[in-house]
Amino acid sequence: QVQLVESGGGLVQPGGSLRLSCAASGFTLDYYAIGWFRQAPGKEREGVSCISSSDGITYYADSVKGRFTISRDNAKNTVYLQMNSLKPEDTAVYYCAAGWVATMTVADFGSWGQGTQVTVSS
Repeated sequence: QVQLVESGGGLVQPGGSLRLSCAASGFTLDYYAIGWFRQAPGKEREGVSCISSSDGITYYADSVKGRFTISRDNAKNTVYLQMNSLKPEDTAVYYCAAGWVATMTVADFGSWGQGTQVTVSS
């Protein structure tokens, strides 16, 4: 059974950090591009970052560039999203997803995790 499970979300103060994990079971993550997406209440799901399968090229939304870092540990079959200098506007449910193409377009990803809540508030 193909499954992605996110973890690491929580409540953090502005300026703080969190590291999200996306663990895969039932398939090997390094064969796929992995994207991180987020959805805030009342808003559409948007791409945050992605990492390609073959050469590990990374992409970031302008809103998180310089603050977030995506990485993968193939030995652990896990992709991470390190989030620093968090802002209240980063509050959302964060999802990871697997696809064939390294984009930040929701429709390009077919397998999704259940999401993890990130809340940035004082």
